[in-house]
Amino acid sequence: MRCLLLYDIPHDRTRTKVADACLDYGLARLQWSAFVGELSMTHQRELLLRVRTIIGRRAAKVLLLPVNETTWQHQHTIEQGDPDAERDNSSD
Repeated sequence: MRCLLLYDIPHDRTRTKVADACLDYGLARLQWSAFVGELSMTHQRELLLRVRTIIGRRAAKVLLLPVNETTWQHQHTIEQGDPDAERDNSSD
């Protein structure tokens, strides 16, 4: 099933490890703290267990949301410009 994994993790190293775990499970980065991909129920449980282990007692909010095909087809996206370029030039 297609899943979205979203997180808000203030600790840099922990955030990086969670992102790496998402990539290890074949998820693709949608945004800085959002990943999407196909995960079986077993892989959803495994990934959440791994994420829980990574975050330990640190502050974090992680949401794994299965999304059915009908809902996914009704998504709306606004995408323009390059947010990385704007981030790099934010001191201008």
